[in-house]
Amino acid sequence: MRDILDLDRYPLDKPGSAAWLELVADRKASLAREGMFNLEGLLRPEAVTKVMEQVNPIMERLSFLHKRNHNIYFRKDVPGLDPDHPALKAVDTINHTVCGDQLEQTVVDWVYSWPQMAVFLAATMDKETLFTMSDPLARMNIMRYGDGEALNWHFDRSEFTTTLLLQEPSGGGEFLYRTDLRSDTDPNYDGVAQVLEGRDNQVKSYVLKAGTLNVFKGKNTLHKVTKCQGPNSRFIAVFSYYDRPGVRFSREEQVGFYGRAA
Repeated sequence: MRDILDLDRYPLDKPGSAAWLELVADRKASLAREGMFNLEGLLRPEAVTKVMEQVNPIMERLSFLHKRNHNIYFRKDVPGLDPDHPALKAVDTINHTVCGDQLEQTVVDWVYSWPQMAVFLAATMDKETLFTMSDPLARMNIMRYGDGEALNWHFDRSEFTTTLLLQEPSGGGEFLYRTDLRSDTDPNYDGVAQVLEGRDNQVKSYVLKAGTLNVFKGKNTLHKVTKCQGPNSRFIAVFSYYDRPGVRFSREEQVGFYGRAA
């Protein structure tokens, strides 16, 4: 794993050591303060090159074009919310996705499945344990956003979202997010509407660099990626971990996001 990850800078392979504990404390503080943290350059440049050599042909042959007009909840009806409420404003998302079962024995599969990754992430999130997802499709995805393509506003299903940027776009591809917009007990529909209407001054932006691991509170953080521009697409791996084993998407969710079920 040392040939893949910069474990000199980020000692994820040494849990419990002074350096590991210092890194955990620093990133935990960032998560509490900013709603996110980054490990910039975690994936070594040589590994980034190798990943792209592995992923490009898979993306070209097997990717699913995920193109839909949706609201941020990816569902038609939200209980207790009027269908005309501005929180249900429709937005457009388009990307190209490959799934976990298409990425076996690739560099990103090794990183996602490496036990010390889950141990480190659990510590930063104050979780006793984290498990890789049981869903063969959703457990790990790589998404490509080409010229004019974007990931629009949405919440994630998991409490925390972990991504690894593999290639920066020529232009655009800015990550916008609004931390702690809702809670498990307060959906804050009016606050959601303010973001969608461009009236929330607490929306933040961040431009990721290739090789960066990013973690944020995806379940209650509304977020999007702006339209990418130019010949170089944005490639990003999305890793799904949960604090309980056996998590899978429903058949409907699999078909909606990946065009097939498993």
